[in-house]
This record gives sequence, C-alpha cells and structure tokens, in this order.
Amino acid sequence: MIAATKTWFEKQAFGVCEWWAQKLNIKIEQVRLSFIYLSFITAGVHLVVYLVMAFVLQHKERIKRPFAKRSTVWEL
Repeated sequence: MIAATKTWFEKQAFGVCEWWAQKLNIKIEQVRLSFIYLSFITAGVHLVVYLVMAFVLQHKERIKRPFAKRSTVWEL
C-alpha cells in the first residue's frame, strides 16, 4: 500500500523534486524531506513555490523561446 502510494506520488508530482535533486546532485528523498520540513516551518507558503516551479518546468520551452536569439528584428 505504501509502495503504491509512493509510486503514484512520484509520477504525479510534476518532477520538481527530481529536477532539484539532479541540479544539486543529491538524493531525491532529501529534497522531498526538505519540502516536508518546510511545510511545518512556513505553514504552506512552500506549496505555492512548489506549484510555481512545477508550472515553470512544464512550460520551460515556451518561456525560453521568446528570449532565444533571432536572426532579424522582424522575426517573431
């Protein structure tokens, strides 16, 4: 039961913790635990930050595209 729940959360959690773990070169469990500990300290503010990070990760290519180098001024 716990293993199935953990697998479901890992697939549905947008990959934010996994992305941070890869960037910081630490274990995913440590990142997840830090989010859990922050929930006790910040009373839910971290949830908003987590959702913003998930949104940015989902739309990363759309965010980067407008800032890519363009060959001409007229190219949109």
